[in-house]
Amino acid sequence: MADFLILGSGFTGARAAALLRGAGHNVVETHQTSPLRVLLPDLSAVLALPGHQWRVLWCAPSTEGVQALAGKASRIVYLSTTGVYGGRQIVDAATPANPSTPRAAERLRAEAPVQAGPWSACVLRPAAIYGPGRGVQESIRIGRWRIAGDGSAFTSRIHVDDLAAIAAKTVASNLEGAWPVADSEPCTNLAITQFCCGLLNVPLPPSADAGSLDETRRADRRVDGGEICRLLGVSLRYPSYREGVRQALGAAGGY
Repeated sequence: MADFLILGSGFTGARAAALLRGAGHNVVETHQTSPLRVLLPDLSAVLALPGHQWRVLWCAPSTEGVQALAGKASRIVYLSTTGVYGGRQIVDAATPANPSTPRAAERLRAEAPVQAGPWSACVLRPAAIYGPGRGVQESIRIGRWRIAGDGSAFTSRIHVDDLAAIAAKTVASNLEGAWPVADSEPCTNLAITQFCCGLLNVPLPPSADAGSLDETRRADRRVDGGEICRLLGVSLRYPSYREGVRQALGAAGGY
């Protein structure tokens, strides 16, 4: 039975932890004290446990402190972002990273110490993560969503339950490299807005100049995440936003 350590457990990590426990594994979770700090004081006690070679799922953006796992971790899987692909409009498993903003460049730099460490390493680069309580449907429901420009830009997404399943499978495997993770149907900003508004029975929100939105919303990117699923033998529960948004709203009591 392997020992798993989830660092920065939260929206995705907690679900991955539940899947690993359900498979009979010993799992320890730690939580972030801030967006940049994941190594909590009690982690030293976890790392001091004798006879453990941890398989680690690192969910926090920063990998500061990862060197503390030398000699304690046999494997580390880091959750990065498709933002590292920058302005590339079509992304698949062969697409090299090419960050175009300081934030994305920082995430790419965070991947490096994981991949260079004395352990088996893998990087997952998820598209926009959504699920119960998070995503376009929630932003529309609370009145914070705006159509980006003319709504024609594409975005790829991944339901948090599918990401958790992929993350759990990856950390339990020996797969290495860096892989984009996304569902099977990228869609335009306008298409998902219309879909969510239809489910919620609310009018379309107004448009906003795309340049005024954050960098995630400004992206125009279609991501093929099929390769990691094929390699792991994972079938997505929510292959498109149509199934995923319905589930998220239902789970959150939204409709």
